[in-house]
Amino acid sequence: MQIIRDLEKVPESARAGVVVLGNFDGVHRGHQAVIGCGGDLARQAEAPLVVLTFEPHPRSFFRPHDAPFRLTPFQNKAHHIEALGVDALIALTFDEALSQLGGEAFIEHVIVRGLAAKQVVVGQDFRFGHQRSGDTALLEALGEKNGYAVMTVAPVASADAEIYSSSHIREQLETGKPGHAAAMLGRPFEIEGTVEHGDKRGRTLGFPTANIDIADYIRPARGVYAIRAGLEEGGDLRWIDGVANFGNRPTIGGDSLLLEVHLFDFEGDLYGQNLRIALIEYLRPERKFDGLEALKAQIDEDGATARRVLTVRAAGAS
Repeated sequence: MQIIRDLEKVPESARAGVVVLGNFDGVHRGHQAVIGCGGDLARQAEAPLVVLTFEPHPRSFFRPHDAPFRLTPFQNKAHHIEALGVDALIALTFDEALSQLGGEAFIEHVIVRGLAAKQVVVGQDFRFGHQRSGDTALLEALGEKNGYAVMTVAPVASADAEIYSSSHIREQLETGKPGHAAAMLGRPFEIEGTVEHGDKRGRTLGFPTANIDIADYIRPARGVYAIRAGLEEGGDLRWIDGVANFGNRPTIGGDSLLLEVHLFDFEGDLYGQNLRIALIEYLRPERKFDGLEALKAQIDEDGATARRVLTVRAAGAS
């Protein structure tokens, strides 16, 4: 999948195709339906499938002091969009100039001149342009004039009529329900980041950890999780079972939020490597223990519990 950040540098291979518009934070089941519809149209037309999104997320631009909320910062979002068979991902820089572009001007500058789109696919509630002035009606009206067709995809709901939405997924993660979030995402929620050097205290407890700064990701419930870690090896992604703690480590007087990951039966140097941490199940909330021995005993118990959970999950998936 090509990643393109400049409309002036869009190659011919990404023009005259099917363009799917959206923020796509989470790339959840609803987003997958919209992109999947675009994929069907692209195959029928033998045209490129192009997803157009915005970085940073417009909410970050307009409300820079909000707490971190992203389900999928750009790198992780790109992984999940690529998995849907997309040919090109256009990531427009959302800045003051773009925010002031009206709906009609956005269509002319981006959809028509920038991408020469033949078909445009959007979710039913998608809005764009200055003060959200653009909508599906405007896209359709100008499509007749500019030679592109518009497909609008209705919201997607679960079997119990719950609409898939990024905001609802955030609520599930913040309340310690990664399984519920996974059902809406269509996969486990991931935190992707580079392994950093820590204080190496885990080694003294017999439980070495890889420390990851979660940066712009939403903060899930603090506590211990059964996880799987994706590690790139020779171009392939290897998934390794483990256990992780997200919190500020109150027993040792920690003062910053950190994701600490222990991989089962793994030997090797992870410093500087990129890990994708999938939260499988929430085991317990974070709490302060009466000394390091009590903490070590709980860590041993958490590891054993995580192994059982992951073994059962793996058996159920086979």
